[in-house]
Amino acid sequence: MTAARGAHSWPKVTNAREIDSWLIDMDGVLVRENHPIEGANRFLELLRSTDTPFLVLTNNSMFTRRDLSARLKWSGIDVPEDHIWTSALATAVFLDAQRPNGSAFVIGEVGLTTALHEVGYTLSENDPDYVVIGETRNYSFEGITKAIRLVAEGRRFIATNPDPTGPSVEGPLPATGAVAALISKATGKEPYFVGKPNPLMIRSALRELNAHSETTAMVGDRMDTDIVAGLEAGLHTVLVLSGVSDADAALQYPFKPSRVVASVDVLAGELEEAP
Repeated sequence: MTAARGAHSWPKVTNAREIDSWLIDMDGVLVRENHPIEGANRFLELLRSTDTPFLVLTNNSMFTRRDLSARLKWSGIDVPEDHIWTSALATAVFLDAQRPNGSAFVIGEVGLTTALHEVGYTLSENDPDYVVIGETRNYSFEGITKAIRLVAEGRRFIATNPDPTGPSVEGPLPATGAVAALISKATGKEPYFVGKPNPLMIRSALRELNAHSETTAMVGDRMDTDIVAGLEAGLHTVLVLSGVSDADAALQYPFKPSRVVASVDVLAGELEEAP
């Protein structure tokens, strides 16, 4: 079965014109290997021109919204920074709700530290409320050792996302999930993962948009993160076949998306048909 025929075997549950708000994964949906995916800019321009609320989601916690907007623009995708939502932002919102004006020992980059600063958090290795792990290209033995000791002493353990690896031109790189697993192995304590597939990240994005789950769609290319997170948050779910998943692989899961389409170009075509 080819991917195209697999896509046609799924029922069309909801037309794009029936959706009021959109949550859109980044890699595999809008860009692939730093190049725009067919229909991505057309889809985003239609959302902007009709004032349709949307956020582009990523589990990557390394970069700020401004950084990601600039990186996408370099790849040929125009997404304003206020239309981007990251696992770092979701983590900061979660911690602010749990323990306002708290403190954290952080392993991560500016995307995570900036998000925590913006909600009033202090970064400290002296008696912090939390140990927070995110992506970085500079994991240090000293930092990981400090995190292990703090978690072993009873500090609350948070990770921005469970992704074990991240992409690069040379091949996969260790990511948050891998480092969190190292700390868990050393301490016997598991972190609370905020990013996808935790529907908490989806709900935080909905609050950011002031949107309702019943009229919002989650568009992603991964069944095990995007689709399950959207499903558990009560959203319409659209699997695109422009990334890592194909239609045959999607059928192996015990849950299914609302729709499967070749790419966001299909959704753009439906929006163009609107009156």
